[in-house]
Amino acid sequence: DQARKTWQDDYALRAGVEGTIHQAIAITGIRHARYRGLPKTRLQHAFSAIALNLTRLDAWWNNQPLDRTRTSHLARLDYTLAA
Repeated sequence: DQARKTWQDDYALRAGVEGTIHQAIAITGIRHARYRGLPKTRLQHAFSAIALNLTRLDAWWNNQPLDRTRTSHLARLDYTLAA
């Protein structure tokens, strides 16, 4: 089933959406609302979406692709100790 072109196209779309969700969680911490009440939470999500779009625009304008690789915790610790 995974060898079919239609499945691969559907999965590529899903991977893009999941990448956006991961980016929103990593950059803005959207998983946890900082405020109580639907209007304030809605405003927080709107500001988070704006921040995400500005981050993507900055990367696009400066010809720097967004990080697509994951760095392990041990590697990050090694970088901080070396600096």
